[in-house]
Amino acid sequence: MLVLAALLPGFHLQAAGGDSATDTALTAAWGAGAFGLLSALVWPLLVRALLLVPALLLGLLVFFLNGSLLLVALRLIPDGRGDAGPETAVVVAAVMSAVASATSTALAAGDEGAYPRRLSRAAGRRRRRNGEDEAAGGPPGTVFVQLDGVGHRVLTEALDAGLLPHIAQRLGPDGTHRLTHWRTDWSSQTGASQLAILHGTNEDVPAFRWYEKDTGRTIVSNRPASAAELQRRAVERTGDGGLLTFDGASRGNLFSGGAEQLALVLSMAARRGRSNRSRAGYFAYFRDPANAVRTAVSFAFEVVREVGESTRARLRHERPRVGRGGLYPLIRAFATVVERDVVVAAVMADVLAGRSAVYADFVAYDEVAHHSGPRSGDALRVLARLDRCVGAIARATAYAPRAYHLVLLSDHGQSPGETFEAAYGLTLRDLVRAGCGLPVSRRAERTRSGAEARYAARHAVRAALHRPVHEGTTEEGAASGPQPVVLASGNLGLVSFPDVPGRMSREQIDARHPALLRTLAHHPGIGFLLVRSERHGSLVLGRAGAEVPLAELTDGEGPLAGFGPGAAAAIRRTDAFPHVADIMVNSMYDPGTGRVHAFEEQIGSHGGLGGEQSHAFLMAPRALSEAAAGRPADEDGAELAGAEQVHRVLRRWLRECAGPQVPLSVVGARRPSGAAAAAESAAVAPVAADGGEDGARTA
Repeated sequence: MLVLAALLPGFHLQAAGGDSATDTALTAAWGAGAFGLLSALVWPLLVRALLLVPALLLGLLVFFLNGSLLLVALRLIPDGRGDAGPETAVVVAAVMSAVASATSTALAAGDEGAYPRRLSRAAGRRRRRNGEDEAAGGPPGTVFVQLDGVGHRVLTEALDAGLLPHIAQRLGPDGTHRLTHWRTDWSSQTGASQLAILHGTNEDVPAFRWYEKDTGRTIVSNRPASAAELQRRAVERTGDGGLLTFDGASRGNLFSGGAEQLALVLSMAARRGRSNRSRAGYFAYFRDPANAVRTAVSFAFEVVREVGESTRARLRHERPRVGRGGLYPLIRAFATVVERDVVVAAVMADVLAGRSAVYADFVAYDEVAHHSGPRSGDALRVLARLDRCVGAIARATAYAPRAYHLVLLSDHGQSPGETFEAAYGLTLRDLVRAGCGLPVSRRAERTRSGAEARYAARHAVRAALHRPVHEGTTEEGAASGPQPVVLASGNLGLVSFPDVPGRMSREQIDARHPALLRTLAHHPGIGFLLVRSERHGSLVLGRAGAEVPLAELTDGEGPLAGFGPGAAAAIRRTDAFPHVADIMVNSMYDPGTGRVHAFEEQIGSHGGLGGEQSHAFLMAPRALSEAAAGRPADEDGAELAGAEQVHRVLRRWLRECAGPQVPLSVVGARRPSGAAAAAESAAVAPVAADGGEDGARTA
C-alpha cells in the first residue's frame, strides 16, 4: 500500500497537512487490515449475490467489486487519511490481491504440496465440524479426468516429444498405468460420447446438433436446455441416475452423471436461484479474492495471447486458417483459464473431502485445436498446461483421507483439414439449396460447385416436368414446401425437410428435388450419404453412382473405402435412431493425409467419420482390470467400440474399487427409509438390474 501510494498520484494515505513516516505507515497498516477483513467477510456475500451473473462478466466484475471494497476500507481509516478515486481504487485493489497471491506462491516455491496441504487442513476442519470420521482408509476413490478432444495419436506423439511429463511418468513398462485405444460412435463429439460415458446411453443422438420434426425444435448439445433434455432422456431410458450417483462430483461437464456435487455442469445451468448448485460450485472458487484476481489477470493475458497468435497466423498466410475474431478470444480465455482453474480447484477439494467418484472435463485443448489445428504449437502448449493440472490433482491425492485411482480419458479426437467452404467456395447449405434449385448467394452461385448444382437442378426439373425450364426457374414449381433445414456437426451434415412427417425417403426426395442426392453424392468434398429407400431399405450413396444397401455395407469397401474399421457398424446403429436426418452427409476423408472437410468454421474438427476424430484414449491404473477384458477381438484386436462400452468399463472399475459385492436381496432386507432409501435405490438397484458384467453395486 505504501509503494502504491508513492507511485499513484490519485492515491493518498496522509492527512491534508502531511504526516510523519510513522503515521503514514500506521495508516497503511490500518487500511490494509480493513481491506483484508472486508475481503474475508464481505467478498463471499457478494459472490453469493452474483449467482445469476453470466460467467463471462465475472472477470470484469472482479476488479470493480475488489475496488469497491478498497474504497470502503479507506473510508474506515480514522481522520479521513485514506483517499482514492474509483479508477485508482480498482488498480490498487487488483495489485494488492495479485501481490498477496504471488507472495503465497513464492513462499511455497519448491514445495508443490503446500497448497494441497492447506486445502487438506481446511477439509479436515470441515469434516470435524460435520462430525465425520477422520480416519483414513476404506475403499479407494476414483478421479476421472477427461482431456476433451485429445486423440489417441496426438497423446502418444505429445508423450514421445516430452510435452506431458506428469502423464508420461505413469506409463511405460514399469509405470503404474496402461494406455488403451477406443473407437467412438459415428457422432464423434462430446455430446454423444459424454452422455454415454456418464449416463450409459447415447441412443438417438445422431450429431452435435439436429432437427426434430416431431417437436419442431433444433437440439444443440452445448445449450443448457438441450443438455438438460438429453440427460432427462438418458435417465429415463436407462432407469439409472448415472455413473456418479453414489457420492459423486461432476466438474466442467455437459451432464451431471447423477452427481449431487456440481460445478460448471451445463445440463444444470438452466436452473435459477439458490438451488443452482452448478453455479454455486463455480462461484465457490471465486470466494477467495486472490483466486478471482489471479484468474481475471490470466484471462486478460490469454485474450492478448490469442489476438497475437491469430494476427501472426494471418500475417504468415498460414493455411488452413479460420477467422478467430469476434467473441472467440473471450471464449478461448474462458476455456483455457477460468474453466481450467475452477475445475482443478473443485477436483482437489473433492479429493480432499474423500468423495467416491469425481468426473472432470478440461475443454481447453479442444477449443484451441478447433481454430488453430490439432497439432499446432498453440494447441500443444495448452495440452502441456493441462498436463500440469493432472500433476496438481495427482499431488492432492497424497493428502486425501482415502487412496485414489486416477483415470485419464478423452471423448474423441480431432481430424485436420480445410473447411468445406474454404475448399469449394460455398457452404453445405449453399450446395443443398443449389441442388434443390433454390436461390443461393451470388458468391456461391459463381463457384464451380454452385453452378454445376444449379445446372443439374434445372435439367432435373425439366426432365421431371417434361417441359423446358428457363433460366432462373426453380424447382419450387415442381414441388412446394418449406425450405430444407441444413445443420453441421464438424464434418457431418444433416439435411431435413420439416414439412414431411417422419423420415423422408429417397423416392420422395427424388420426386421433389430430382438433382439433390446426385449433386451431393458426386461432389468431391463429400464422402458418402445415408438415406432411406422405400424399396431397398436404407442406402449408402457414394461417388460414381455407388449405392450400397445398409445390410451389405462393408468396412473399407465401396463408399467406405479408407474410412477404417467399425464405420459400417456405426452407420447401421445411427440409421436406427428415431431422429436421424432425412439425409446424413459425411465429408470426404483422405487416408493419406488424414484430412476431412468440416461443414463449419473449424480446421480441427470432429463429429463424423474419418481419421483421428474417431480414435480416443483411456488410461487407467494397472491395478484395475484391463479395459477390453472379456471382449472378443475385432479387426484391430480386443478394442472398445462406442462410448456406451466405455461406460460399462468405468462402472466395472468403480465396483472393483468398492470391494465385496452385496446382493440386491440383502440390500432390500435392510432397506433404509427416507432420503437414504431414495439414494440407495438410485445407486444400487438400477446397476444390479443390468445383470451379467455389471452385477450389483456395493452398499
